[in-house]
Amino acid sequence: METYEQLGAFYLGRVFDPVTSKTLPEALLYDAKDLTTHALCVGMTGSGKTGLCVSLLEEAALDGIPALIIDPKGDLGNLLLTFPELRPEDFAPWIDPQEAARKGETMDSYSKKIAARWRKGLADWDQPADRIARLKQAAEVAVYTPGSSSGRPLSVLRSLDAPKEALRTDTTAMRDRIMSAVSGLLGLLGITGDPITSREHILLSTLLDLAWKQGENLELTDLIHRIQKPPFDRVGVFDLETFYPAGDRLKLAMMMNNLLVSPGFSAWMSGEPLNIQNLLYTPAGRPRHCILSIAHLSDAERMFFVTTVLNEMLAWMRSQPGTSSLRALLYMDEIYGYFPPTANPPSKVPMLTLLKQARAYGIGVVLATQNPVDLDYKGLSNCGTWFIGRLQTDRDKARILDGLESSGGSGNFDRATMENLISSLDSRVFLMRNVHDKEPVLLQTRWAMSYLRGPMTLSQIRSFTKPPAAGPVSPAESQPAPAPGPAEKTKTAVRPVVPAHITELFLPVDPACSTEKLTYRPAACSVVRLHYALARAGLDTWPEVCLMAPLDSRGAADWEAAVRLAEEPAARPEPVEPADYDELPAGLSNKATVASWEKMLKSHAYADLGLEQLFCRPLKAYAAEDESESEFVARLQLRMREERDLAMDKLKTSYGKKLDSLQKKIQTAENQLADCQGKVREQGMSTAISIGGTILGALLGRRSSGLGTVGRASTAMRSAGRISGRREKVAQAREKLAVLQADLDELESAFETEKLALMDRQIEPEIERIAVHPRKTDIMISSLALAWVPWVQGVDGRWTNAARIQVVDKA
Repeated sequence: METYEQLGAFYLGRVFDPVTSKTLPEALLYDAKDLTTHALCVGMTGSGKTGLCVSLLEEAALDGIPALIIDPKGDLGNLLLTFPELRPEDFAPWIDPQEAARKGETMDSYSKKIAARWRKGLADWDQPADRIARLKQAAEVAVYTPGSSSGRPLSVLRSLDAPKEALRTDTTAMRDRIMSAVSGLLGLLGITGDPITSREHILLSTLLDLAWKQGENLELTDLIHRIQKPPFDRVGVFDLETFYPAGDRLKLAMMMNNLLVSPGFSAWMSGEPLNIQNLLYTPAGRPRHCILSIAHLSDAERMFFVTTVLNEMLAWMRSQPGTSSLRALLYMDEIYGYFPPTANPPSKVPMLTLLKQARAYGIGVVLATQNPVDLDYKGLSNCGTWFIGRLQTDRDKARILDGLESSGGSGNFDRATMENLISSLDSRVFLMRNVHDKEPVLLQTRWAMSYLRGPMTLSQIRSFTKPPAAGPVSPAESQPAPAPGPAEKTKTAVRPVVPAHITELFLPVDPACSTEKLTYRPAACSVVRLHYALARAGLDTWPEVCLMAPLDSRGAADWEAAVRLAEEPAARPEPVEPADYDELPAGLSNKATVASWEKMLKSHAYADLGLEQLFCRPLKAYAAEDESESEFVARLQLRMREERDLAMDKLKTSYGKKLDSLQKKIQTAENQLADCQGKVREQGMSTAISIGGTILGALLGRRSSGLGTVGRASTAMRSAGRISGRREKVAQAREKLAVLQADLDELESAFETEKLALMDRQIEPEIERIAVHPRKTDIMISSLALAWVPWVQGVDGRWTNAARIQVVDKA
């Protein structure tokens, strides 16, 4: 059995011999770094295209490479169906009852056959069951269903939040982020706005640009108001009314408002934000294969979503440092309609940009389709690897050959040979043309570890859906209550009088609750400025933290039960009337009670508001100030992969020179041996003829002197002596060749040993958490106030926090 588990090499199958139409024992290993020049896989239904692509994704997962997988058909959900024990009961829930019935089988008997088939298929391709277990451990597989709650919900429109400061200072990345958000919004409205010519696109882009440059988050309601009353009066050289009259802006605002109140709109707002970093990695930094299943969406919704994702991928890509190693994959199945040769759908520009620029960032784009005539081959000339399976029509073959010819670049493209190879392809046999290899090769794809049962329905996806790993509370999640609900306290319709020594403010009300009867209850709200410093980590930061704490019956603030807000609320000086109020604790009339708030807050801040500074001792690396654990671990994994790839390149270079030198010596020794053997044969024949002639002459009684006969005999004997000498040289040449061959075997063994040692080098950084407390003398209270928190009571009697606040976590 050949070892195929090699460093940075994907086991895709075995070499296929077109002459014998048989698979050779040689494993086909694909260099993972070659994917940074992107890949295209084409093949008709039944060609084995899905199996090849699933195998490629499985290999990427085993190598710790995260992937963003756009799945318009629903086939890629099969990556969830990995069963290390290969039991029939594992397969049974995923078998189509109608398929079993067509084959005259019960579900029980058919599941046993499928399990046995998968067990045999994996064994035939030298894949032990524990490889499936390693696959499941290597990367998390998660299915997101935008516009539906069947899989993990994904909130596409949360991209209206301002990006991080580092991205805001990158003009190119900022432009792409704005274009992504605006194109997504207009797509939902059915407006295919061009960023250059569409006044809708220009207006919304300008509004977002102004807000985001100031770090301001926007909601759709804010955007609707600003469309009607923009915070500017000119667009370029034209005044606003000339460029986009108020009446037309009102129509756009009405369209957006109709979208906001439409029944299906809430599905686009719920769930995790569309954040590429979080989709590619878990909060702990584990690589993730994120499947974006969009089979349930309409064509317009799919185009809107794909365009948004591609633009978000571009924005994220440009925030990453460059690398020559493979950082992540973007895989899209069935790209028909998204990258056509003539039309220009919104998805085409970002896809083309990724194909041209992603290589520098270590991002590999892999595209698959069964409709090769609908591809822009000028754009696909950026793909360095082509996997070509069985095609349906001559027209498909002609287009593929045109694309191969335009992407070759080497000038040695043999169209006739390629056409013959493509025409003879069978199921699961592909022609692989890789610009990094000298010539194309035929391969038969290996058996997929995932159970390829076909497209998965939303209900089937739902059975795999799990809540995401614990992390910061997102803006749209239900806000935790900072204390028991108002129903547990005495209410009054009269606004309580707050003592003069207390600053009073009212938290803003969420627009969704603006029509409800409010009940305000008091809490302590403070903004505290902290100073964290750790010289060896380069940490020296002064963040401000906003806390909100419940009050006990005496008026003391319970900072231990406080929640941390993402930012200080835009509080208002007066309440929204009419409203009820909880009574104030009697202790608030005592100045000492309020003074204790500050004392206890400082004590709480020092003891409980410490930071965890992430540190990797082997790499002597600390997390940056604004770097999440996921981003830190991903950065370290990439660094370790780069070091591993660099070490492998150096190893190959070092041993390559030695092997080349030794093989040249072996070639020379083989030539010398052949030369000596030839001379021995030649001399042996000459001597034999000479001796034979002498003997024959003596026997026939030729007239010659005795001295002549003796002379010829002496010459023959000297020739025999030379043969003996040449045979010694042959023996010496053989010995020299054997020594050189032994040296070669030893060198190859040493190379394999060092290569295996590199392969065993784990790309799992060990993370330590260093506790950093704020400097006690630098704790400063920026503001401290009594905050009135609005609550509403539902028809079921339950109370909901109605404040427009964003809770990060428990303080």
